[in-house]
Amino acid sequence: MSASTSVSDTVITQIQSGVMSITLNRPKVNAFNFEMILAAQSALKQAARDPQVRCVLLTGSGSVFSAGQDITDFRQAAEEEVSFRQHLQRTYNPLILQIRRLEKPVLAAINGAVSGAALGIALACDLRIAADSARFVVGFLGIGLAPDSAVSLFLPALIGLGRAAEAAFTNAPISAQQALEWWLGNRVVPAAELQEKAFEWAAQLASGPVGAMGLAKRDFNHAVLGNLEQVLDYEAHIQEIAGRGDEHKEGVQAFLEKRTPRYI
Repeated sequence: MSASTSVSDTVITQIQSGVMSITLNRPKVNAFNFEMILAAQSALKQAARDPQVRCVLLTGSGSVFSAGQDITDFRQAAEEEVSFRQHLQRTYNPLILQIRRLEKPVLAAINGAVSGAALGIALACDLRIAADSARFVVGFLGIGLAPDSAVSLFLPALIGLGRAAEAAFTNAPISAQQALEWWLGNRVVPAAELQEKAFEWAAQLASGPVGAMGLAKRDFNHAVLGNLEQVLDYEAHIQEIAGRGDEHKEGVQAFLEKRTPRYI
């Protein structure tokens, strides 16, 4: 059975062979605005409720998984004195928790660059298959912010504290092959084959003992991610500090003016 629906213009869902494909669809770089975040939350709620859905496959449209938060969109909200902490508590924090609490496997198909909050979303997924052209970028410090969306937990847990610190401080992209060697990703395939290979893997997962997979996921959450909620809450507190600082203002201004930030 196959059903294709649009949760919104920015998130497309399709159910086939027990797999719900969730495609981020906000060209050119699938950057998140508030509508897109709420649509992703809605899609995951549907996946949790629908017994037809036995596996979730998350990807992006075009050649980019997602550039993370839309800076222009959030800058407009910030001018209305939106709290960084409150924003995270309404958007990415519940989305990350949804992925981890969904007792069905969640596979991310990284079809291109992934950065910022989108990196946290991808790392929250149980498994990652990447195109050979994919790039993993922490992103936050590039605009004077600290990591959020549980990147501060997932990234060092997967690749080690030293590598995570270097990736965060330098903002240097991690290639798909390097990500595979560091276990940031599980598999790498040619870009032209990504969607086919990702769906094949998702369908294979959907045909397995999904109930037991959900229980295993509970085990992993308890054993390795038992402090996830506390980390998300602390990240939101830290981001409130960073977001009100001069470095963030300069980072955003430099981004909009397409120049190198001047932090000194």
